[in-house]
Amino acid sequence: MSEITPFPVDPVIMCKIRPMLERDVPAAAQLHFQAMGRSLWAKLGRPFLRCLYEKLLQDKDFFAYVYEEGGCVKGFIAGSADTEATYKRTLRRYFWSLLFHTLLGLLRNPSALPLLLATPFYFRRSDPDNLAEPAGESLFCSFAPELRGKRISGHINKVLFEALHGRGLRYIKITAEADNRAALRQLEHWGFTVRRRFSFYGKEMLTLFTDADSNPRIR
Repeated sequence: MSEITPFPVDPVIMCKIRPMLERDVPAAAQLHFQAMGRSLWAKLGRPFLRCLYEKLLQDKDFFAYVYEEGGCVKGFIAGSADTEATYKRTLRRYFWSLLFHTLLGLLRNPSALPLLLATPFYFRRSDPDNLAEPAGESLFCSFAPELRGKRISGHINKVLFEALHGRGLRYIKITAEADNRAALRQLEHWGFTVRRRFSFYGKEMLTLFTDADSNPRIR
């Protein structure tokens, strides 16, 4: 791995990043749907995504930020200080609303059902057995196509990673598809290393971690 250097922050970009609000949910759902159409949550449709993000925003361990330009949300990132607890609490508190939108999504796209049934096993399969401390996790990130290559994703990653580290979490976790070379290169630049390879949703996946305490990009 190459040497990890501090992230060069552009204050103009950074000032356009802020916490996600409820009014941002429709834009975030649309960005998620457009960028991650093959994923389970996108297969369940935009109404489901709007419901999911609206409910997740109520959880104490959920973190979400948007990039706003010209009054429009053009990117977002979301994560959790405790992903399994966040999903369990959200499902328990908003079960009927989520079930309604899930069933509507399955009516439109029945092929999502096997993926949905596999979801509870994600936490056990993706976590290394030898990690002694809990880890924060980056879950979703998406931007409008015209923003690619402008270093905005790096800035919003930094905001989320530092927020998770500020919660007292030493480790930050991301899962990525094993054949997504662009994402894996970016994660390597951020000091992430592979800790587990596993199969999930019919794809080969990698779990990557970084130690935020010693990562010069996270301060």
